[in-house]
Amino acid sequence: MFTKKDLKLITDPINKNNPITVQVLGICSALAVTVKLQPAVVMAISVTIVVAFSNVIISALRNTIPNRIRIIVQLVIIATLVIVVDQFLKAFVFDISKQLSVFVGLIITNCIVMGRLEAFAMSNNIKRSFLDGLGNGIGYGSILIIVAFIRELFGSGTIWNIKIIPKSFFNFGYFNNQLMIMPPMALIIVGVIIWIQRSRNREMMEK
Repeated sequence: MFTKKDLKLITDPINKNNPITVQVLGICSALAVTVKLQPAVVMAISVTIVVAFSNVIISALRNTIPNRIRIIVQLVIIATLVIVVDQFLKAFVFDISKQLSVFVGLIITNCIVMGRLEAFAMSNNIKRSFLDGLGNGIGYGSILIIVAFIRELFGSGTIWNIKIIPKSFFNFGYFNNQLMIMPPMALIIVGVIIWIQRSRNREMMEK
């Protein structure tokens, strides 16, 4: 059902062509929504849905969209999907929606979404475009989740709002690292991930 090329569309963005650590896109989200794991997971799922289905729609319409208005059409489709996702979050996970604040709406301006439409969906079929969107969404989301896991664990002592670090640690003088919940730490963690990723991949070191 899936060829090696199809599977590569999903696996490449997770590692060798990751939107955040390699293409350096979507960094603002990594800084803003990774203090806690819950909003990071919801944001990752939201972006994955938007980029995958906007890819599908643009791929289906690519031969009928006049070149001079293609950017406008792309923005309208992205904005519509973002509004649907935003309303869904407000209806079913209102507390997390409040934590994400304006950042769900800002998916419209996320370079990952527009970049995949221009670079891939406009020149590929629906199936491949969906897989490309899915792969890039997963690659983006995986970094958000890793960063959020580290920040919440050491910054708040919890994971998914469940206390992880035992009370006995605090009795011995342990303190939550408040630096972890500050925006610059997200950038530092992303930098460490980039360093680890590049050190394990010689091809990336040569770039």
